[in-house]
Amino acid sequence: MSDSIKQSVKDYIMTTFLAGESPDNLTDDLPLISRGILDSIATLKLILFLEESFGITLEAHEADKEHLDTLNQIAALVSSKLPATASR
Repeated sequence: MSDSIKQSVKDYIMTTFLAGESPDNLTDDLPLISRGILDSIATLKLILFLEESFGITLEAHEADKEHLDTLNQIAALVSSKLPATASR
């Protein structure tokens, strides 16, 4: 499930924030917030996308670079919020 989450998030980031860039440059460990790819408004848009797409709710303390800086971190956070049967 984590790979499908990563791909969905990657597709969203590529079309919404990195249009025209090579998808190869958006690796699983590329720092999105630390490198300035996502600013505060973009991060809020990403959170809304995650909540709507995956039917989850993120807590205020999860809306930071410790949870949303890389595709790997985002996929892990989303996976942790999904019901156990959905994340298998």
